[in-house]
Amino acid sequence: MLGKDDTAALWALVNRDAVANVFVAAHLETMGNAAASFSGGEIVGMFDGDASDGELVAACWAGVNLVPVGVTEETAPVFGHHLGRAGRTFSSIFGPSTGVMGIWSTFEDYSAEPFDIRPNQPLLTIDTEPLLVPAADLRFTRPDELDALLPACAAMFEEEVGYSPYLGGSEHYRRRIASLITRKHSLAAFDDDGSVIFKAELGTVSSQAVQVQGVWMNPDRRGKGLSAGYMAGVVAAARSLAPTVSLYVNSYNAKALASYRNVGFTQAGTFSTVLF
Repeated sequence: MLGKDDTAALWALVNRDAVANVFVAAHLETMGNAAASFSGGEIVGMFDGDASDGELVAACWAGVNLVPVGVTEETAPVFGHHLGRAGRTFSSIFGPSTGVMGIWSTFEDYSAEPFDIRPNQPLLTIDTEPLLVPAADLRFTRPDELDALLPACAAMFEEEVGYSPYLGGSEHYRRRIASLITRKHSLAAFDDDGSVIFKAELGTVSSQAVQVQGVWMNPDRRGKGLSAGYMAGVVAAARSLAPTVSLYVNSYNAKALASYRNVGFTQAGTFSTVLF
């Protein structure tokens, strides 16, 4: 497990691709070092040589989720064996495809059957102003709109992962969405009756990049060409926090890919996700 003394080495690894590694970059900026988080997440590192004086060549965030950083085809299976032998379980493995699928190649020997494996998820980025005019009605959501927003968030979650975020109770998920609203990381457009037309979250934020998550359009409004304008608004809001905006999407979601490209996103890599 990495500690405070490994902070500079981890930053060097993260900064090789600050956009793809935004999850761990955000952790480093929040914690100030490479030590374990208050919630129990830790970072497992692999060194070239002795850990006391060798170079940090790869790492993995290991908390509720497993997120590789700088993990290659050669190093990935070692992480999978190490974490599997330790009896670790995760809700998902996500991040750069080489690391995720390489870890899964050995971790699967120790793991329960995954709910889904998504090997090809284009990582899209934009570091300029959007090509389209942002939708005028998109804005940051307010704390008093939590109850109106929650059904849309839950609907998006179920569409994306196939089960309800309320399994085991609703309070944890409610607190998570409330936290996004408080931090001004939740954006939405509302109809006159208060129902959500569109919503998205600035899910992971560092000083260098914002990763957008939870994009959802009300089914009653789909197919009308509205999503690109709303995504342009998300990009404009996100770029007030960091210069580059990213997201990853399933390769088979042709409509979403076309919408994102109309906004100005281009592919910068490939992510994969294993869901448990």
